[in-house]
Amino acid sequence: MSTAARNAAAATRLVAAFVEHGVRHAVVAPGSRSAPLAIALDRDGRIAVHVVLDERAAAFRALGIGRATGTPAVALCTSGTAGTHFHAAVVEAHHGRVPLIVCTADRPPELQGVGAPQTIDQRALFGPAVRWSAEPGPPDDVGAPDWAELGARAVAATRGVHPGPVHLNLAFREPLVAVSLAPASPGAASSLRTDSLASLASDPPVAASLAPASLASDPPVATSLAPASPASDPLVAAAIASARRVLVVCGWGSASAHDEIVVVSGARRWPVLADAISGLRTGAHAVAHYEALLRAPGFGDAHRPDLVVRVGGPPTSKTLGQWLDNGVPQILVDPAGVWLDPQGSAAMRVQCEPAAFFAALGATPHEGAEGADSWFAAWRDADDRASSAIDAVADGEPLAVREVWRALPDEVRLLVASSMPVRDLEWFASSRTGVHAHANRGVNGIDGLVSTALGIATGSDAPTVAVLGDLAFLHDAGGLLGASTLSVDCTLVVIANAGGGIFSFLPQADPDVCAPDEFERLFGTPQTVDVAAVASAYGVHVEVAAAQHAARAVRKALAAGGVHVIVVPSDRVANVAAHRRIWDAVAASL
Repeated sequence: MSTAARNAAAATRLVAAFVEHGVRHAVVAPGSRSAPLAIALDRDGRIAVHVVLDERAAAFRALGIGRATGTPAVALCTSGTAGTHFHAAVVEAHHGRVPLIVCTADRPPELQGVGAPQTIDQRALFGPAVRWSAEPGPPDDVGAPDWAELGARAVAATRGVHPGPVHLNLAFREPLVAVSLAPASPGAASSLRTDSLASLASDPPVAASLAPASLASDPPVATSLAPASPASDPLVAAAIASARRVLVVCGWGSASAHDEIVVVSGARRWPVLADAISGLRTGAHAVAHYEALLRAPGFGDAHRPDLVVRVGGPPTSKTLGQWLDNGVPQILVDPAGVWLDPQGSAAMRVQCEPAAFFAALGATPHEGAEGADSWFAAWRDADDRASSAIDAVADGEPLAVREVWRALPDEVRLLVASSMPVRDLEWFASSRTGVHAHANRGVNGIDGLVSTALGIATGSDAPTVAVLGDLAFLHDAGGLLGASTLSVDCTLVVIANAGGGIFSFLPQADPDVCAPDEFERLFGTPQTVDVAAVASAYGVHVEVAAAQHAARAVRKALAAGGVHVIVVPSDRVANVAAHRRIWDAVAASL
């Protein structure tokens, strides 16, 4: 076989393996060196190929698909600096537990280190941020591994109890493609191994010439891991048995245990402090407005728990995190045994699926937990009072986020940006069902959010709404390139406050720390770009709406379909005052 034919055959088998194990989307940033794989992806016929010109936007589009579906999408780019633009999305996928297959094309070994164009050292390009990485070498090398096996292992490595990204660095020699390259038919690689994905995940086969796996190292373990059943470990069982006032705290990644947590909360009268992006802020078990409650003088001291069971990622609320100090016994439940505890306050860790942990507790009331009903009722009553107080005084950005959340039809996907939108959602979103909330909280960046939203809309095939600030929008405005031609329904609500609103809540905003002009220059990140004009330049539908009309504008956009940008003007100084009025009103209501 010629070099071009070997390139085509290897790429075809790799794609067929991806498809056989569930991959249905690929996002391709165009380039030359990646041509064999791009053509194989496009010609397989069973995988949707989305072409995105900017590599960073492409990677975040793939991330959004994986976040929405739980199945990895392929992100493909050419060699050189192209792969470095994938890094932010890879790191978010790593920390956010989003499956993602990153394929970077590369020059062959003989062109490395000799000044060949578009060539850098791509080995271990993403360091420990990937679950597994491999460099199989050019397909025409003697003893080259079977790329079907490589593809199967790549998919398997993105899944399991600790899903995340993998990196395949794929070198191709020229000629990259043959002029007579014929379209591949679906299932062309009929000789694929028939190993099940489950067996690959547990003991993936390693071809002799594959590079050693670059697995992320295990986090340090501060205490011994407790077994899966809460009753089987004496310390865990004793902590639960002796606690009279128990709280469940749910961060992102908790949704899979929703039903089990609701059952236990109802039976044992354990209030659930559920971040809006957790998937648990859905009913009578959920305390939605704990941020405002804990800011009220005396409330936190009067409602100190005996035990906290924590599920999912750290909550967005810094106030909640500080309140849950190491003076409160805490059990951290995580399927991968990762120490998601930035405050260093968890005393015990249980490594198992949260659903299994709560299922083991069952629907039996907690014997000996006297006063459980009054404990639960006190939190629910306080939450109801806080909700009424917020409704009475909310305006500006808090009102816009609260009302957009309430107005979304069931089954809509919602993405909130890090910085102020995710906080406003956590602080002010009431309890409701039907909305699937997402956020890139793995590393809390504001990059790639336009592309992530479009990826969620693509992967879920559901209407998607994103709430983001003007800086986050401008950071990824290029993600709108070609968006007007996409067959997706995606509405971007851009809070336009001419800068970075969150900094106005931080200590450096105090005039005693920074003079106003110094603060504005260094932290206010002022910008005068017309966000509506930028969005219009990309050919999408644009509307400017006041905060009190944002929800109506969103409903209108969703009804119309397509890609929309709704610009909500705001003022950073007024926004701080609006938040303080809410916190004061909640405190007064108690």
